[in-house]
Amino acid sequence: MMMAIVQALVGGVLLGAVNTFGDFFWEWMNLRHRVAYGVAHGALLLLCLGLYLGILAGRPLAGAIGGIVSGTVAACVFYALAPAMRLAAMFPAWVALWLLIGLLDGVVLRKGRAAPALARGAIAAVASGLAFYAISGIWTNPAPGGPRYMVNFASWTFAFIPGFVALLAGRRA
Repeated sequence: MMMAIVQALVGGVLLGAVNTFGDFFWEWMNLRHRVAYGVAHGALLLLCLGLYLGILAGRPLAGAIGGIVSGTVAACVFYALAPAMRLAAMFPAWVALWLLIGLLDGVVLRKGRAAPALARGAIAAVASGLAFYAISGIWTNPAPGGPRYMVNFASWTFAFIPGFVALLAGRRA
């Protein structure tokens, strides 16, 4: 159990760093929001999440590919819902992300059954979703003068840790 908590904390820190780099890249390149950029962004971020889970499971390539697929699908969920929901579409996309990552980790990487994997993904979606909502001000109410990257890093790390805990704690190796 302690190893799973350490792995969850490491995963949260890694994804916090990757997401903060993404925030920096968007700002540095002065990118206007476009669907293609958003989908590529989601795919790259989740490639890192999937790769990390794949490394933990001894299947890094499968994790990376599954992460790309999960990130692409989650980003497409956002863009499909954004015309009606605006930024609130981030929340169903976040749920989709964790359900897909739950399946990736539980079924693809660990060769388990779908129902427990989906249950872990759902718990990850709720727990991490609450944390995600708590930090959503980093883009809904951005800091004057541009992003504060240490705040973004702490926020993203905080948002990802509950999802990793839900996926990794108490499961069979």
